[in-house]
Amino acid sequence: MSTDLNNPSLSQISLPVTGMSCAGCASSVETLLNKTSGVESATVNLALEKADIQFDTAVINPTHLSEAIKAGGYGVREHQFLVHIKGMTCSGCSSGVEKKLRALPGVIKADVNLALERANISVIPGQCDLDTILKTVNEAGYTATTDADMQTVDQDEEARQESRRDLIELGIAALFTLPLVIQMIVMMIWPGTHMSVWLELALATPVQFWIGRRFYKGAWRAIKARSGNMDILVALGTSAAYFFSLWQVLTRGSGAAGHVYFEAAAVVITLVLAGKVLESRAKRSASSALRGLMNLRPDTARVVRSGEEVEVKIAEVFVGDMVAVRPGERIPVDGVVMRGESELDESLLTGEPMPVLRVKGDQVVAGAMNGEGALRIRTERIGDDTTLARIGNLVEQAQAGKAPIQRLVDRISGIFVPVVLVLALLTFIGWWIFGPNFETALTVAVSVLVIACPCALGLATPTALVAGTGTAAKSGILIKDIETLERASHIDTVVFDKTGTLTMGKPEVVEVKAFDGTEDEVLRIAASVQQGSEHPLGRAMVEAARAKSLDLQAADNFKATVGQGVAASIQGALIRIGKVDFVTDDPTTSAVSVGEAVTEHAETIRADMQAMSDGGRTVVCVTKDAVPVGLIALADEARPDAKAAIDALHTRGIQTLLLTGDNEASAARIADELGIDAVKANVRPDEKAAEIEALTKQGKHVAMIGDGINDAPALAAAELGIAMGSGADVAMETAGVTLMRSKPTLVADALDIAKATAGKIRQNLFWAFAYNAVCIPIAMLGYLSPALAGAAMALSSVSVVSNSLLLKRWKSHEAESTQ
Repeated sequence: MSTDLNNPSLSQISLPVTGMSCAGCASSVETLLNKTSGVESATVNLALEKADIQFDTAVINPTHLSEAIKAGGYGVREHQFLVHIKGMTCSGCSSGVEKKLRALPGVIKADVNLALERANISVIPGQCDLDTILKTVNEAGYTATTDADMQTVDQDEEARQESRRDLIELGIAALFTLPLVIQMIVMMIWPGTHMSVWLELALATPVQFWIGRRFYKGAWRAIKARSGNMDILVALGTSAAYFFSLWQVLTRGSGAAGHVYFEAAAVVITLVLAGKVLESRAKRSASSALRGLMNLRPDTARVVRSGEEVEVKIAEVFVGDMVAVRPGERIPVDGVVMRGESELDESLLTGEPMPVLRVKGDQVVAGAMNGEGALRIRTERIGDDTTLARIGNLVEQAQAGKAPIQRLVDRISGIFVPVVLVLALLTFIGWWIFGPNFETALTVAVSVLVIACPCALGLATPTALVAGTGTAAKSGILIKDIETLERASHIDTVVFDKTGTLTMGKPEVVEVKAFDGTEDEVLRIAASVQQGSEHPLGRAMVEAARAKSLDLQAADNFKATVGQGVAASIQGALIRIGKVDFVTDDPTTSAVSVGEAVTEHAETIRADMQAMSDGGRTVVCVTKDAVPVGLIALADEARPDAKAAIDALHTRGIQTLLLTGDNEASAARIADELGIDAVKANVRPDEKAAEIEALTKQGKHVAMIGDGINDAPALAAAELGIAMGSGADVAMETAGVTLMRSKPTLVADALDIAKATAGKIRQNLFWAFAYNAVCIPIAMLGYLSPALAGAAMALSSVSVVSNSLLLKRWKSHEAESTQ
């Protein structure tokens, strides 16, 4: 990004544009950009796939340009960097770092999260590298590291050591400050009683310069970065009180008693440090869900090589490797069970409270805790491709984002400290001129500086976001980003796909009718023929027969006819399953006998098939040597909790709609059974998105729930896309929310936790703003001592974080019902 020297506010940038396929696309992007406010000129080159843009930085920034291109249906090629930042103490710090990063050439977007102490930076490939980003953060006075650097450090141990160090320093500060506080109390009871000013100086000095060194360091970093932060206010306020007192001692000696404010400076530092300790503990608690997820994956795996089990690092496991998992161990990879069976605890991954049985052929995921069985698992996904890693990435993305309202707060925080410094100066001048003396003016000004810490403002959004998304993840609800969370909080219409979402996604035998013999005999014959079939209807018959422990016979000469049915021989008899015309077409039997058989049962067959097919069921006829022996009805039944899911949404005043490609009878049956408000059947995948857009144009706030590839366009078109975790990867990539279990009741839970988190953000911001709006004028009027101001300031940050932590009490409907 370059700047025009003749007009410093004009800059030029080249953005790599994706999604253009013709000259018309290039023209559309060019027109779109030239119509964007703040853009002086834009030229799009289709061959080079880039847009050269000259824009006014006072009106628009690269982030807005990128968003404008994306809004037009195209993309901007970006490279993402995640940088961990140590040393930030308040929103002023994070705003200052953010400003520095956004000023770098090629940076499209930079979001700095104070609660998580990290920055997510999007850059134009080739225009900004990681080294430049790290250097910029370090030059601003903070410590920047990458994920690779962090892996060499035990972060939990580092956090514990830092916590212990803070507690030790807090204990020492309290030990030195306590005599000064006791003296303050004694003076209120017996005026004139005062300890030696030299003893006060001895007690206050280590608190000011040893315990308080972190505030001086933070203030210096902020000054170097030309930004304001909490450390400047604390350092300036306590230094004013300390050095004024020191001057009094040096000039008056013992006569300075009653004119020193060492206790004010020491108490402020001790209370602010106490607040930071509590705040740090609360922040770590808020992000514990993500740390817990990341700690689930083992560091090593036991791989079977050359017939022996060899323990290797997880990075040395490859797709296709056979992994042995012993009882009580965690599953190290995503894969398929090839040998053994066991119950797995997947609660931390999916929120499922009960262990689930996994047998040969079942999928298992990394991080699940194995029960009492030994398993052999064929590796299918490793590293960042595992379900656990994808969950972690989704939660990280959500926690790192920023709500639009938080961006406004950050801008306010950026100018907040300079404004406070001006107010403190005006307060000092006013009290010096119109007040009783210089000492009173100084005390009131120090109180203003101390009370006006912007920490609460900076922590209001990220702590609620971290706690909310972490709690949701524990219940099997993955929220993709902050924008998704905001949209989810005001959904009024939920659109469901049917198959695999509200239904089980596989047909089941629901009724058997026998013309000759028993129903079990009809099912046994059909299942014997279908043993080698891959068709969903065939598998359903086999599963139903096995559930009844029926003995299946071997079938010969199996043949499937697409759209008609299947045939095979069992002990010399020809068995056919399918449509009536197909099953009665037996070339080994004379036409006369066939006609007689069909005529004899024609009316019965038609009547029974009609009755059994009501409600959208699929009915097949089974014949033996062209003689009908029975009918089998199959249906894709609703999930056990589907009706409860619809009822839960109705209770919240949300309208429901079923949108499916199935026939009207099947769709109507499910809609009536579950109590869905409206239904549209025979809808093609491309038409689903159009239906969603039509609802949006009516002013509805629409959420779409689906699980298949065919649902992806509708998930993208909806204001909120929710994918079932058992479905296709493309559906989960498109959706803003992923439900890790195939439980429709989680839809209402997802909307609830989103609304609760958004509510906490609003509460936190209100109280943070209200605190400053009320307390600063009170301090300016002289009603707050520096010590009381320090306590109130620390309390404001702790209260905001504690309010966010209340989200950890939230429980899904299922969790509440099991208690």
